[in-house]
Amino acid sequence: QVQVVEFGGGLVHTGGSLRLSCAASGNIESINSMGWYRQAPGKQRELVAVHKRGTITIYADSVKGRFTIFRDNANYTLYLQMNSLKPEDTAVYYCNADLWRPGGLRGDYWGQGTQVTVSS
Repeated sequence: QVQVVEFGGGLVHTGGSLRLSCAASGNIESINSMGWYRQAPGKQRELVAVHKRGTITIYADSVKGRFTIFRDNANYTLYLQMNSLKPEDTAVYYCNADLWRPGGLRGDYWGQGTQVTVSS
Protein backbone atom coordinates (compact mmCIF):
# COMPACT_ATOMS: atom_id res chain seq x y z
CA GLN A 1 0.00 0.00 0.00
CA VAL A 2 1.27 3.48 -0.94
CA GLN A 3 -0.07 6.81 0.20
CA VAL A 4 0.60 10.28 -1.16
CA VAL A 5 -0.49 13.20 1.00
CA GLU A 6 -0.23 16.94 0.33
CA PHE A 7 0.04 19.75 2.88
CA GLY A 8 0.24 23.50 2.79
CA GLY A 9 -2.49 24.96 0.66
CA GLY A 10 -4.41 28.04 1.65
CA LEU A 11 -5.47 31.58 0.84
CA VAL A 12 -2.90 34.23 -0.03
CA HIS A 13 -2.93 37.69 -1.61
CA THR A 14 -1.42 38.46 -4.99
CA GLY A 15 2.34 38.59 -4.72
CA GLY A 16 2.42 36.35 -1.68
CA SER A 17 4.11 33.00 -1.12
CA LEU A 18 3.13 29.49 -0.12
CA ARG A 19 5.04 26.26 0.27
CA LEU A 20 3.37 22.95 -0.53
CA SER A 21 4.64 19.65 0.81
CA CYS A 22 3.95 16.12 -0.35
CA ALA A 23 4.88 12.94 1.45
CA ALA A 24 4.87 9.48 -0.12
CA SER A 25 4.82 6.56 2.28
CA GLY A 26 4.26 2.84 2.37
CA ASN A 27 5.78 -0.06 0.49
CA ILE A 28 8.21 1.93 -1.71
CA GLU A 29 11.47 0.67 -3.16
CA SER A 30 12.47 3.75 -5.15
CA ILE A 31 10.95 6.80 -6.81
CA ASN A 32 11.34 7.63 -10.49
CA SER A 33 9.77 11.05 -10.32
CA MET A 34 7.55 13.23 -8.19
CA GLY A 35 5.65 16.19 -9.45
CA TRP A 36 3.00 18.81 -8.89
CA TYR A 37 -0.04 19.27 -11.08
CA ARG A 38 -2.97 21.64 -10.74
CA GLN A 39 -6.54 21.87 -11.88
CA ALA A 40 -8.53 25.09 -11.95
CA PRO A 41 -12.34 25.08 -12.18
CA GLY A 42 -13.47 24.21 -15.68
CA LYS A 43 -9.95 23.41 -16.86
CA GLN A 44 -7.93 20.26 -17.39
CA ARG A 45 -5.27 19.16 -14.96
CA GLU A 46 -1.88 20.54 -16.00
CA LEU A 47 1.72 20.00 -15.09
CA VAL A 48 3.23 22.60 -12.76
CA ALA A 49 6.66 21.10 -12.06
CA VAL A 50 8.26 17.68 -11.87
CA HIS A 51 11.44 16.41 -10.25
CA LYS A 52 12.88 13.34 -11.94
CA ARG A 53 15.45 10.83 -10.76
CA GLY A 54 18.69 12.66 -10.19
CA THR A 55 18.48 16.40 -10.52
CA ILE A 56 16.23 16.90 -13.53
CA THR A 57 13.48 19.44 -12.97
CA ILE A 58 10.86 20.60 -15.44
CA TYR A 59 8.58 23.60 -15.02
CA ALA A 60 5.53 24.87 -16.84
CA ASP A 61 6.31 28.13 -18.63
CA SER A 62 3.68 29.91 -16.55
CA VAL A 63 5.55 29.28 -13.29
CA LYS A 64 9.20 29.51 -14.35
CA GLY A 65 11.11 31.94 -12.19
CA ARG A 66 8.38 32.00 -9.53
CA PHE A 67 8.05 28.38 -8.37
CA THR A 68 10.79 26.04 -7.19
CA ILE A 69 10.44 22.28 -6.80
CA PHE A 70 12.77 20.33 -4.57
CA ARG A 71 12.85 16.91 -3.01
CA ASP A 72 14.07 15.19 0.12
CA ASN A 73 14.95 11.80 -1.30
CA ALA A 74 15.62 10.20 2.06
CA ASN A 75 12.05 10.78 3.17
CA TYR A 76 10.19 10.61 -0.16
CA THR A 77 9.07 14.18 0.39
CA LEU A 78 8.48 16.78 -2.30
CA TYR A 79 8.13 20.52 -1.91
CA LEU A 80 6.87 23.34 -4.08
CA GLN A 81 7.91 26.84 -3.08
CA MET A 82 5.54 29.28 -4.77
CA ASN A 83 6.48 32.96 -4.85
CA SER A 84 4.95 35.99 -6.55
CA LEU A 85 1.60 34.23 -6.68
CA LYS A 86 -1.04 35.42 -9.12
CA PRO A 87 -4.81 34.94 -9.18
CA GLU A 88 -4.37 32.61 -12.16
CA ASP A 89 -2.41 30.25 -9.91
CA THR A 90 -5.64 29.50 -8.07
CA ALA A 91 -6.34 25.78 -8.38
CA VAL A 92 -6.34 22.47 -6.59
CA TYR A 93 -2.75 21.27 -6.51
CA TYR A 94 -2.06 17.55 -6.72
CA CYS A 95 1.09 15.63 -5.97
CA ASN A 96 2.06 12.67 -8.15
CA ALA A 97 4.60 9.93 -7.47
CA ASP A 98 5.85 7.51 -10.13
CA LEU A 99 7.58 4.80 -8.15
CA TRP A 100 8.73 1.22 -7.87
CA ARG A 101 7.37 -1.14 -5.26
CA PRO A 102 9.13 -4.34 -4.17
CA GLY A 103 8.82 -7.17 -6.64
CA GLY A 104 9.31 -4.99 -9.70
CA LEU A 105 5.90 -3.38 -9.51
CA ARG A 106 5.68 0.15 -10.90
CA GLY A 107 2.89 2.43 -9.84
CA ASP A 108 1.57 5.94 -10.37
CA TYR A 109 0.03 7.49 -7.28
CA TRP A 110 -1.87 10.73 -6.64
CA GLY A 111 -2.62 12.69 -3.52
CA GLN A 112 -6.06 14.00 -2.67
CA GLY A 113 -5.20 17.58 -3.61
CA THR A 114 -4.82 20.82 -1.71
CA GLN A 115 -6.57 24.09 -2.55
CA VAL A 116 -4.51 27.17 -3.33
CA THR A 117 -6.46 30.42 -3.67
CA VAL A 118 -4.80 33.70 -4.66
CA SER A 119 -6.93 36.78 -4.13
CA SER A 120 -6.48 39.92 -6.17
